[in-house]
Amino acid sequence: MAEQVLIQFRADKALKQEVSDIYNQLGMDLPTAFRMFMAKSKQVRGLPFEAVLPEENTKREEFRMAFQKLREEAAELPEMTLEEINAEIESARAERKRG
Repeated sequence: MAEQVLIQFRADKALKQEVSDIYNQLGMDLPTAFRMFMAKSKQVRGLPFEAVLPEENTKREEFRMAFQKLREEAAELPEMTLEEINAEIESARAERKRG
């Protein structure tokens, strides 16, 4: 086995706990996840995920146009009563409970 070194760094406590919980749910501890990150970084010779800035900032007009498009799409949907909405929600919850 190659010589091992200790790597230390500071991180936000809450962030560390959240990430640790995620990895625990995946069946691994934080050090194993970081070793996997480093191995993948070596394999791809860079960050193992895309890390780029967007080409340009989204303009206010683009948001307005997107919102208007959504409103137009929503206008085509049939109207639902509150009872119909609640029945649909209840049905979805029952389906989720059944798995």
